[in-house]
Amino acid sequence: MKNITKEDWKKLVKETDNAVVIDVRTPEEWAEGVQPNAKQINFLSLVDFLSEIDSLDKSNTYFLYCRSGKRSAQACMYMYDKGFTTYNLMGGMLSWDGEVVK
Repeated sequence: MKNITKEDWKKLVKETDNAVVIDVRTPEEWAEGVQPNAKQINFLSLVDFLSEIDSLDKSNTYFLYCRSGKRSAQACMYMYDKGFTTYNLMGGMLSWDGEVVK
């Protein structure tokens, strides 16, 4: 698990062939806008989160974000402990200045 800046995030997501972007915010936060091609897995719905994580391919590289970077850091650590390669967006969507899809 590695915390990365938004600049590194933008570069790594583009350069990583098997990159999967995961938004761990709530559906209400998701409705405010998301990064392009992001998959939502609500970290606060723990049972659903754990079930979704169990179905993911460990050969992919996962880039997680939330509103501020705290929930996604916890989710990254959990996934890392399960054998996934994970990156956390420091500052989350509060720091994001890239494209947003609604």
